[in-house]
Amino acid sequence: MRAMADDDVATAAPLDARTRRRRVVAWALWDWGSAAFNAVITTFVFTRWLTSSTFVDPAVVAAAEADPDGAAGTALDRVLAEHSSWLGWGLTAAGLAIALLAPVLGARADDRGRRRTLLGVYTAITVAISAAMFLVTPDPANLEQNLLLGIFLLAAGNIVFELASVNYNATLAQVSTPRDVGRVSGLGWGAGYLGGIVLLLLLFVGFINPDVGWFGVSDENSLDIRAAVLVSAIWFAVFAIPVLVAVPEVPPSPGRARLGLLESYAQLARDVRGLWRERRPTLWFLLASAVFRDGLAGVFTFGAVIASGTFGFTAEGVIVFAIAANVVAGLATLLGGWLDDRVGPKAIIVTSLTGLVVAGTAVFVLHDGGPGVFWVFGLLLCVFVGPAQSSSRTLLARLIPPGRESEIFGLYATTGRAASFLAPLAFSTFVAVSGSQHWGIVGIIAVVAVGLALLLPIRAGRPRDAEVALGAPGSPVPGR
Repeated sequence: MRAMADDDVATAAPLDARTRRRRVVAWALWDWGSAAFNAVITTFVFTRWLTSSTFVDPAVVAAAEADPDGAAGTALDRVLAEHSSWLGWGLTAAGLAIALLAPVLGARADDRGRRRTLLGVYTAITVAISAAMFLVTPDPANLEQNLLLGIFLLAAGNIVFELASVNYNATLAQVSTPRDVGRVSGLGWGAGYLGGIVLLLLLFVGFINPDVGWFGVSDENSLDIRAAVLVSAIWFAVFAIPVLVAVPEVPPSPGRARLGLLESYAQLARDVRGLWRERRPTLWFLLASAVFRDGLAGVFTFGAVIASGTFGFTAEGVIVFAIAANVVAGLATLLGGWLDDRVGPKAIIVTSLTGLVVAGTAVFVLHDGGPGVFWVFGLLLCVFVGPAQSSSRTLLARLIPPGRESEIFGLYATTGRAASFLAPLAFSTFVAVSGSQHWGIVGIIAVVAVGLALLLPIRAGRPRDAEVALGAPGSPVPGR
């Protein structure tokens, strides 16, 4: 892996301001559209629905409603905790699959000049899987089978969505410069949160809240939830198109032979050894970020599950909270992106992770306080998640040699997914051992805290100018 020269930081040819703006907006619209998968499917609607009492034997639910504080209520809590654990195991398996696939497929996308093509392919598959979730029904005769089908589709969707994200993140270098990479990255993350607000509002008003919504959709057979998922698939498909039109395909990487799949794994091992010899701080950041990013993912993946199961939020209440959460997270991420270009990505990440540990601890300690506690400290969690995610992407973008973006972001995905079993495993283990869902909060916060501890020793310099070569061999991980 070659050293980065001073004039290698920017990877795109100079463009006129109008073309640059058009590409940045087109790029950010993919994040806006991806809110359909992130906010609706994996966080606030579909995942919460899978782990709700909808997929529990109606007799068990009825008994619990009649005796909520007795043995029947305890039995229902145990079943819901078990379903939450199943969700965790499914996402753990998805993480292992991504860890095996992401870096090799990312490198092959760079080598063959197919970054944009594969972004389109993986996005299309994600849309198709999302649409297939409409077929999951709460049929009383096949509750467990449908629950497992839903978890399988969710896991498969996560795999393909992450592969799409590898190629999408790699295009950050094509639409930004060293002076504004933090703002552009923050714009993308912020657009994702704001897109989530708009979509959740539409779904809430049109399908989830009214007794009879648009097109005559009601909650019979959970048609309101299933229709919301179908609309989300269409939403993602529409807003993914601009980046595929406006951002050009990259040329094949020069000097890199086309390898077979098995040979690609051997090349991956050589590249990792090269990082260890020449860019050790980069490799260490990949490992540290893998841990804390999994904790961040856990906050959103299990947040709605905890809101519903521990704090008593209804489906409508979860949607209202989700809208507020996306407003808070979107604004915080836009502000974080602006600060990133001034104080440096590491400062943003450390501050955000510290805030997450404090707010998450408060959610656990005050879990008997009812919905009001989650409204306060849950929203505080949302203040910190987006900036940490955006600045993590920014820091890595400053380290990558031109032409290897998909490869390194593939490693970014792989190290993240190699550790992606941590939050689901910690959540599921704490829930299974305690028999109470709120203990899963401790597992998620513990993962965030470990990631923070791993990040702190990484030195962050303060380059004199944005054009200084970032991440050159032997240099510290850059800060601003």
